Amino acid sequence: MHRVAALVHSPQSTFELACAAEVFGIERRGLPTRYAFFVCTEHPGAIATRAGYDMLVTEGLDALDRADTVVVPGWLPTDETPSPAVARALRRAHERGARVISICSGAFALAHAGLLNGRSATTHWALASEFAARFPTVRLAPDVLYVDHGDVATSAGAGAGVDLCLHLVRADQGAGYAAHVARNMVMPPHREGGQLQYSAPPHPAQIDGSLAPLLEWATGRLDEPLAVEDLAAHAGCSARTLARRFTEQVGTSPGRWLLDQRLTAARELLEASDLPVDAVAHRVGLSSATNLRRRFLGTLGTTPGAYRRAFQAGPR
Repeated sequence: MHRVAALVHSPQSTFELACAAEVFGIERRGLPTRYAFFVCTEHPGAIATRAGYDMLVTEGLDALDRADTVVVPGWLPTDETPSPAVARALRRAHERGARVISICSGAFALAHAGLLNGRSATTHWALASEFAARFPTVRLAPDVLYVDHGDVATSAGAGAGVDLCLHLVRADQGAGYAAHVARNMVMPPHREGGQLQYSAPPHPAQIDGSLAPLLEWATGRLDEPLAVEDLAAHAGCSARTLARRFTEQVGTSPGRWLLDQRLTAARELLEASDLPVDAVAHRVGLSSATNLRRRFLGTLGTTPGAYRRAFQAGPR
């Protein structure tokens, strides 16, 4: 059982805490429970929230000593420096091998603890300037959804916190398990961390209708040689218009989105079947085992065979 501890702080954002709790703390029918979720704080007792009510937290900082993953679901106000005890507890958890992650303003706590020095990180776009000014030793990536270094990870605004948590579930348990969790939450199964945050554009853009029907149509035809031009033709618009709509609604290009869907489908087949790699490649529209290997190496840093061996050996 992978133990996930959320470190809360007054006034706590209930939504950012709920992002982690919903992914790691809910038992779901038909899915084995592989996470134990608990909440802790520096001074156990009543913790004020930004939603106008208090919540009772009974666990103290020593709970971080038995966590496999530590989540800091926001840290407000951002100009409040974590106490020496909190900073030590975060560093101690990291030093003994726990994964430490932040959601939204939680990156401020990780930076204060020194866990982001010399590393890339992200936070909510509206906090980016303040963060960059206060932590010049951190390489801020202000536009992405999340940054994952394996031992330390940061996410942008609260919605991106869900993306990061689902990404970590994929890394721990595989694409099929994460997809089940995402479907239960009525969420997209995966968004790459490098996608742009949904910050307010300088000039409001008009979105010409939802892309949801097109995305559903395309994901049902991944075994076909679909190209961006095919997506545009089905949507009844030009490739340039389609690219603009994808940027506005999905945060990436049509070609990148299509490749991500093919790789997601390939990962699920590699985890759940014994199909040869060449057959997997053809089923997801990547034409050959050579092409699939090249895409895997470029995106995931591993080969399909190595990926299959890692996940068929059991959850990590």
